[in-house]
Amino acid sequence: MKINKSNGVKNNLLKILIAAAEVTPIAKVGGLGDVIGALPKALSKLNLDARVIIPFYGAIDRNKYKIKLIKQKIGVGEALINLWQTNLPNSTVPVYLIEHNFFKGREIYSNALADDPKDTKKYLFLAHAILESLKALNFKPNVIHLNDWHTAAVPLLLKTDRQNNEFFKQTKTLYTIHNLANQGPAGQKTPVKSGETGAKLFDGVNYMAEGIINSGIVSTVSPTYAKEILTKKYGARLENILLKRKNQLYGILNGIDTDFFNPAADKLIKKNYSLETIENKLNNKLSLQKKMGWPEDKDIALVGLVTRFVWQKGIELITEKFSELNCQFVFLGTGEKRYEEALLNLAKKYPGKFKVLIKFDEKLAHEIYAGSDIFLVPSRFEPCGLTQMIAMRYGSVPIARATGGLKDTVNAKVGFIFKQFAATKFYDTLQKALNIYYNRPKAWNQLKKNGMRQDFSWNKSAKEYLKLYKKLIK
Repeated sequence: MKINKSNGVKNNLLKILIAAAEVTPIAKVGGLGDVIGALPKALSKLNLDARVIIPFYGAIDRNKYKIKLIKQKIGVGEALINLWQTNLPNSTVPVYLIEHNFFKGREIYSNALADDPKDTKKYLFLAHAILESLKALNFKPNVIHLNDWHTAAVPLLLKTDRQNNEFFKQTKTLYTIHNLANQGPAGQKTPVKSGETGAKLFDGVNYMAEGIINSGIVSTVSPTYAKEILTKKYGARLENILLKRKNQLYGILNGIDTDFFNPAADKLIKKNYSLETIENKLNNKLSLQKKMGWPEDKDIALVGLVTRFVWQKGIELITEKFSELNCQFVFLGTGEKRYEEALLNLAKKYPGKFKVLIKFDEKLAHEIYAGSDIFLVPSRFEPCGLTQMIAMRYGSVPIARATGGLKDTVNAKVGFIFKQFAATKFYDTLQKALNIYYNRPKAWNQLKKNGMRQDFSWNKSAKEYLKLYKKLIK
């Protein structure tokens, strides 16, 4: 089998380019980055030539990731870009990074809490730059796997740009919706000059919609969410467009990085443990209580939540009435000010019950997964959700609303589900869980063990994506 000397990647395999705005750990904001950081590694294990392409943001540490310049002065309209390369850590998966002034800022998105019109030009330019980068590399992927609105203009460009027709004539597109609600600054007019982004058109359009319409196949990140988005309740005003693509719409559950999220080997937690040594989980609970300034108490239930404090996540369901429950709450995250303040007020009023930490802290997140007995995921909607899967991996029993990927991963054997989006239903479900925790320890221990036995690795999901790739190119 030949080796391409320029990048060390094997040829004559099924070639997949995964394009996105972020990838863990090189440039991460949320769950999208986790997916892009894990899926190509799993695909590589299936003997696919999987590669990743993202912008070269100013915040990326080129020394830490040993990033090297591989191509210079690639034309994108009237602009020029440079192309850099590294590998996903602990893998041979190439990551290409597109360097241009659009991406020189330290922030990945202009506004982490909302779609910002400033990003329209940035990510439209990315779509053009992806195609020109592939030409410069002479890499002709069988499938370009696009992710969320940031890369959704690519299929439209492939259809409308005649210059791309010959080079990409065998290339197909798969468009994955990670969160239909995040459609980009749809319909907002921002001045785009000819040549500035490589195009004269596409300003002010809904790129999420264009990705859905123009891609060969559309997928989303759980089977239940794929069904939900066909309805007005969850369709985010795109349900009619999605209904037209119903026969080309698939739901594949995300996985998690089971090497990184592994209580048996996790270096970020106090005491490692496994299914066979699950009693050692208690050390992490006592350590977390101490860290929060509480007395170490093995008997009281510790309830965790790690999330973005935004409308989607159901934060308003956590009311003052929860202070009446016999448990402690540790909440970690950042988000909208109204939710942050509501939770901080609870912590101020009931310091023995609530601890609220407004920040992103990877180590503390792992400590909460490992130290909590119960984990909350009360989302209004949830395309997939990763935290409930991570919690189960660490033996923390999830309480989740029956929506999207939460419904696909949490059931009575591993946790607790409530259907109606209401504070009373959430409260009652948590109270039910606490009754079992305190009064039926054997049943509770079985829930923990059942959760830890679940296979949430990317291996299964990668095989499902491979089926879609083959369906596209057959």
